[in-house]
Amino acid sequence: MANLLALIHNETIKVWRKKRFAVVALVLIVLIPVFVYAQMKIAQNNASKFADWRSELQQRITDNTNALSSERIPEEWKRWRRALVQQLQYYLDHDVNPNTPNAVTFTSSFLENSVSLFIPLMVLAVASDLVSAERSTGTIKMLLTRPVRRWRILLSKWVTLILYVSLIVVATVALAYLISGLAFGYEGWGEPVFVGFEPQGSDIELGAVHAVTRGAYLLMEMGLVWFSALVVATIALMVSVLLRSTAASLVTMMAAVISGMILANMASSWHSAKYLFNVNLDLTVYLQGTPPPIEGMTLGFSLAVLGVWGAAALATAFAVFTKQDILA
Repeated sequence: MANLLALIHNETIKVWRKKRFAVVALVLIVLIPVFVYAQMKIAQNNASKFADWRSELQQRITDNTNALSSERIPEEWKRWRRALVQQLQYYLDHDVNPNTPNAVTFTSSFLENSVSLFIPLMVLAVASDLVSAERSTGTIKMLLTRPVRRWRILLSKWVTLILYVSLIVVATVALAYLISGLAFGYEGWGEPVFVGFEPQGSDIELGAVHAVTRGAYLLMEMGLVWFSALVVATIALMVSVLLRSTAASLVTMMAAVISGMILANMASSWHSAKYLFNVNLDLTVYLQGTPPPIEGMTLGFSLAVLGVWGAAALATAFAVFTKQDILA
């Protein structure tokens, strides 16, 4: 056990010295103020156009309802708009503003928009070359000549990945909250938000809808985003084991993540695509009650698909790393 902890400490220090997490933090510090400014402009524009938030919600309901009559809008987009109209009407009927401008709502929205692409790409900055980079530099030979089992070495790298994925998610939430709070204020943790919207074909089932606090909702989102990011990191570890080139492993994973975002918008009629890990990365849509990209997908289904992909990737990585002649 002490041996394993020493390996984890060693791997953690190696990643830290590469300054990858510092780059991730810097990217967040630069980009978050841009999104905060954009959100401020939207809030100011809405304040000048509408007397209160109820008028804004009613206008959004009207605009989306009118768009349903257009023949130029694809059916899957119409399905999304029908669900949105029902949700907005539910908030209006219960006198709850779903878009109160504060640091908590901004952070929640930032997570929702980052889960499919932005956060996975930040995770890849750490995960994509844990093994392939050591092959390129030759340090893997020194590591494997030590009297330590190979599976322990790879396990230490995976545990290090878990630590850094957790750190990236927490840092994203913390920086988004702290920076946006300067513009919107830091209150809002106890405000109600409705969850439990269940898409049923072109309608939304409202029987399970209930209110939770913004703080509880944000924690649920963090958990889902963390699990999604961890699966991406685990698959990236497998690719790093299989491919000797750091550039090849990074490009492969970037292509997989980006293609998943494209498929999620285009593959509504390709039902088999729902078994791909990259189509299931956006787990937060199930909290929002947004119809999934492919009919039949649920939170349990997406969690199971991601879990299977993660377990298979981890098993493959261990099988290859412990058996293959990677010193050649």
